[in-house]
Amino acid sequence: MKAIVVAGGTGGHIYPALAIINKIKEKEESSEFLYIGTTDRMEKDIIPNLGIKFIGLEMSGLNRSNPLSNIEVFRKFNKAIKESRKIIRDFKPEIVIGAGGYITAPVLYAAHKEGIPILIHEQNSIPGVSNKFISRFADKICVSLPNSVNLFPKDKVIYTGNPRSEEIIKVEKYNKTKLGFEKDKRLVVVVMGSLGSTTMTKKIKELIPAFNGKDYQVLIITGKKYYDDYKDIELADNVKIVPFMENLINLLKDSDLIVSRAGASTIAEITAIGLPAILVPSPYVTNNHQYKNAKELEDAGACIIVTEEDFSKDSIPKEIDKLFSDSKAYDKMVESSKTLGITDSATRIYEEAKKIIR
Repeated sequence: MKAIVVAGGTGGHIYPALAIINKIKEKEESSEFLYIGTTDRMEKDIIPNLGIKFIGLEMSGLNRSNPLSNIEVFRKFNKAIKESRKIIRDFKPEIVIGAGGYITAPVLYAAHKEGIPILIHEQNSIPGVSNKFISRFADKICVSLPNSVNLFPKDKVIYTGNPRSEEIIKVEKYNKTKLGFEKDKRLVVVVMGSLGSTTMTKKIKELIPAFNGKDYQVLIITGKKYYDDYKDIELADNVKIVPFMENLINLLKDSDLIVSRAGASTIAEITAIGLPAILVPSPYVTNNHQYKNAKELEDAGACIIVTEEDFSKDSIPKEIDKLFSDSKAYDKMVESSKTLGITDSATRIYEEAKKIIR
């Protein structure tokens, strides 16, 4: 397969795109890829370091608070379309695959203009602006969560799950004892996104003493930016704090509960593993999509939602104690989570790509 893959801005878009690339490589070793991203976001470093051909285009997202600044956004958009059409003509892909982020809009629109088949993947329960725009031109739309099917044209959309889930199933377990935890005690992981959170740091600091004397263990991942904020806190023997966990997914396979945000990648990870969760949706994201992500899980019995406002030193231990003291409720949450996890998502997306190329 000869494919252009476009995604950018956050790991929630980039890593699903990479999962799709890896699956295509697995199925067709001679495949050739060109990855298009932005010039100033994390993909500009991640993708070239993986040995994947990369082209960066200048592009910005819409500014809802200052509409006048969007004049410059539309200038970049039109320029990116022209550049993308030239790139597409030169590379001659069989398909262009978009996995989200504002960079996808001009590239996929250019592909439409050049008559190239388009497949897009939407990670969140509520479509992003770019995927909404491109959905009218796409040949196939793959979605991570069941209810998202209702938000796209019925003749184009298919529920595939998140392609990251297939990779997550394959990773090896990282034994919690390597971090100094006891093998036979439950482990709760508390993490508010890979970068951490300003608003949640204060709340988590207040929460830590409430874990003293609990019969479970707690790992708090602060984010590198906030790690120093915790240096003066006295920790009980059952609590450990780290700034970052490189192999977090591996560790989650030896964990019993996660307290986290509700981004698309997190949803894919916990449902692939079948890990019970207390989800604290970020209220600072577009269209409140993290809450809607979490609501799909809660409605299926796969998580407990605690709003950022209600997150406290009282509410979180109470929810953990309640869940750990009721083995039937806990086991039901494991099974409900696994039910939502699709473990062959990347394969499904590959098969859809092959169909529209044909």
